[in-house]
Amino acid sequence: MKTVSVNGRNYDWPSAPLVVICCDGSEPDYMEIAMQAGLMPSLKRIIAKGENRRGLSVIPSFTNPNNLSIVTGQPPAVHGICGNYLIDPATGKETMMNDPKWLRAPTIFEAFQKQGAKIAMVTAKDKLRLLLGKGLVFDGTAVAFSSEKADKVTLADNGIENACGLVGMDVPDVYSAELSEFVFAAGVKLLESMKPNLMYLSTTDYVQHKYAPGSVGANSFYAMMDMYLGQLDEGGATVVIVADHGMKDKHLTNGEPDVVYLQDVLDAKFGAGKTKVILPITDPYVVHHGALGSFATVYAYGPDVAQVMAVIAAQDGIDVVLDKTDGCARFELPEDRMGDIIVVSGGRNGSKVIGTSRDKHDLSGLNEPLRSHGGLTEQEVPVIANRKFKNLPAQLRNFDAFALGCNHIMET
Repeated sequence: MKTVSVNGRNYDWPSAPLVVICCDGSEPDYMEIAMQAGLMPSLKRIIAKGENRRGLSVIPSFTNPNNLSIVTGQPPAVHGICGNYLIDPATGKETMMNDPKWLRAPTIFEAFQKQGAKIAMVTAKDKLRLLLGKGLVFDGTAVAFSSEKADKVTLADNGIENACGLVGMDVPDVYSAELSEFVFAAGVKLLESMKPNLMYLSTTDYVQHKYAPGSVGANSFYAMMDMYLGQLDEGGATVVIVADHGMKDKHLTNGEPDVVYLQDVLDAKFGAGKTKVILPITDPYVVHHGALGSFATVYAYGPDVAQVMAVIAAQDGIDVVLDKTDGCARFELPEDRMGDIIVVSGGRNGSKVIGTSRDKHDLSGLNEPLRSHGGLTEQEVPVIANRKFKNLPAQLRNFDAFALGCNHIMET
């Protein structure tokens, strides 16, 4: 049997096309409730012959760290992507971490393509496609594009000329359920036309930020997803479904966001400019979360780190306050890309999120009470497959997804 080695892990060549789906923000309750309501008959059939388990995401439970963990098979300490936003250690400037230069490890796609595999990868947002596609060569054996920029694809950059024509859909609005539907529809078409050895489909969590499990909006999304899952299953693929993170209510009983504005707290105690709170959830798509999540890293410019930690720990709803060394060891993060302190919020109800300064967050786009992620309470994710597993590790992680499909599938 042919084996591909990447980042210290060995992957057996899959006997059937392997489709790994990362359903962004998919708290396990979403699919469970939709199945109970009779809205996901395909998923129910898939689970009956396969698996329905739970695993853990990496922390911070944000999109980019987890997607890159899934496609490298390793935590952020290895691949380097610890959020969407950081202070660049080389320049000291705040910057987005969307450029592929930040990725420190090869992807499973790159390694498999070098061994002769055909690769297909579709994401909802283009920022993620750039990272996930690093190392791919578009020589006819790879296709990689996003729903967001599907009308701008080229053979040279994406391995495909007419993605919208292939899918039969126009480019959806970036804030819509259709952005994810485009991903699923593209996956079905590529499975039929390209027959890739490995396929990765990564959606957006716009729906999950807006709608709780069991709501009309959520159920509509998962009924749509179920139709495409049925087609992928019937197409003969081994299908493994995970999530990058869960999603929880992050608001008070009156509907207002449940926020500790940590930069305001620290400025009041130590003075302006003496600390810097970085929120790795920050990205260009803040309408549905207002850059409010349950993870932060803090830099101390003069004040004693232990004193800053004590002030943070005294705030209501803070679950974890660790210095850089201990925090990076616990959460498997790259020390050179984190601040002096690592902070995780949640509180008794898991609802607390962290902001910087109150006047720095535009919450005008929040049409529903805030739902967000980033902390320990959003770490549990579904691990579902249409085949039975064998020889599983004691603790499943979402970044085991490709290993599960390659190495742990029972022969039928």
